[in-house]
Amino acid sequence: MRGLIIRWMTLTVAVMFTAYLVDGIQVASFGSALAAAAAIGVLNAFFRPVALLLTLPLNLLTFGLFTFVINAMMLKMASGLIGGLQVTGFWSAVVGAFLISLISWLINTLINTEGRIDLIELHRRGPDRWV
Repeated sequence: MRGLIIRWMTLTVAVMFTAYLVDGIQVASFGSALAAAAAIGVLNAFFRPVALLLTLPLNLLTFGLFTFVINAMMLKMASGLIGGLQVTGFWSAVVGAFLISLISWLINTLINTEGRIDLIELHRRGPDRWV
């Protein structure tokens, strides 16, 4: 449960930081960012797999680049659900979805399932071997 809350907070931070960087995305308040992160999480859990499956041939033809369009659609859908999140324009949604994915991925690589910061510790075992 703690890990879920921490991942929700990281997604909230990613939404707020993206709104700061991208001109076409506005977030009214921290509460709106929390609601937007929850909406994006629910949409990604339920609708994104279906959208990826339905667009699989197009995704294969574009070597996976159509996934950015699907992520942008999920962000636009979240902006339709949450009144405090406003996404104007297709390219703002694409850039915003890319940044949100990148920022949350970078933060979540450091957090394990229990919600603790997880660092990899390497020890040298011989001249060319690290374990």
